[in-house]
Amino acid sequence: MLNKEPFRIAISGRSGCGNSSVSTILSERLNLKLVNYTFHNIAEDKGIDFKELCQMAETDPKWDYFVDENQVKLAMEGSSVLGSRLAIWMLKEADLKVFLTASPETRAGRIHKREGGVFEQRMVETAARDERDHNRYKKLYDINNDDYAFADLVINTDRLDQHQVAHIIEAAAKAMAAGPSGADNPSEFSKED
Repeated sequence: MLNKEPFRIAISGRSGCGNSSVSTILSERLNLKLVNYTFHNIAEDKGIDFKELCQMAETDPKWDYFVDENQVKLAMEGSSVLGSRLAIWMLKEADLKVFLTASPETRAGRIHKREGGVFEQRMVETAARDERDHNRYKKLYDINNDDYAFADLVINTDRLDQHQVAHIIEAAAKAMAAGPSGADNPSEFSKED
């Protein structure tokens, strides 16, 4: 629990960095609403194949706008954890902005483990998706998703599992919610509930 209401956390990162897993764990630990409305949700809601929807989104910006507007709207309803590719750019009111990184090999390995297939093919697909996403975000919002230096916290997830990453973010959120005295107290980062 956090002693600041509302408290909003935005978590971004490319595919395979652990956004969804970390956001879910964090929302449960801190008892915050999870906002993770994605193209997967739209595809399911509208009965469209996910890959087909992604292709449609490359030529029709309404899909991106729809997802991004809904995510921000849901996150602004109260205390929340918003996990999405653009969360730290879109949720300007976030109290804590976190960007997750990992090497291309680590990311492709995680996607390969989750979805199967051939690892080398996952590497190629991941790089292609990164380029498509980067170009789309630049075109739609003039966002350079390679520039995340403004994030409050940048975590390299190569050697950390989702629980360890969530623990780091949880400690930072508790320190920030405690105010200046909590943020200046290093012991805040090691407290457990």
